[in-house]
Amino acid sequence: MSRILIIEDEVAIADLEKDYLEMSGHKVELCFDGAEGAELATNGDFNLVILDLMLPGMDGYDICRKIRAVKDIPIIIVSAKKEEIDKIYGLGMGADDYMTKPFSPSELVARVKAHLSRYDRLVGANREQNDVIEIRGLRIDKTARRVFVDGEEKSFTTKEFDLLYFLASHPNKVFTREDLFKEIWAQDMVGDIATVTVHIKKIREKIETNTSNPDYIETIWGVGYRFRM
Repeated sequence: MSRILIIEDEVAIADLEKDYLEMSGHKVELCFDGAEGAELATNGDFNLVILDLMLPGMDGYDICRKIRAVKDIPIIIVSAKKEEIDKIYGLGMGADDYMTKPFSPSELVARVKAHLSRYDRLVGANREQNDVIEIRGLRIDKTARRVFVDGEEKSFTTKEFDLLYFLASHPNKVFTREDLFKEIWAQDMVGDIATVTVHIKKIREKIETNTSNPDYIETIWGVGYRFRM
């Protein structure tokens, strides 16, 4: 079941969109504030976003730009702005489609279906080429060996990348320092288990907003480390 986020401050329109999409088998979440919508869209697990432009807290153009910095999911703008320049600007910010109000709910459902289908085909093709982990603004591309935080690329050493990818690919599982040392350093056996702690510290400095209260790599005192989903 596809999860769709609707960011729209007109409650009647949002409810209408939600009703039609749910009747078509989608799971829908509503948000009526721009800043809150941007947070949900960038950190939540949604397959598609339907976005108004004129919103309290943050306008739709900025939200679209923020989503595109970290995700490539389909974005459909639904707005009362009908000028061509508005459509050009919205599409230029990264939106996949632009519908003007008033609109046909059935047409919206059809466009949602088309964009989800197209995205699924593209993602399926890309998965054969790239092994990527994405969670809450963190993107780890194993094939390209690149790491992005909120769209900004971070530089990682070979062992830092290997350690981060290993933890992220085994979410919510606790590993001791000995486990991690054997997994990442076993072949060359350079250093000792203390190097795990050093590398975790360096990784946190690159991906965490607050290293003393990490969002991604938790310390399980007396045991080891865990990557939070």
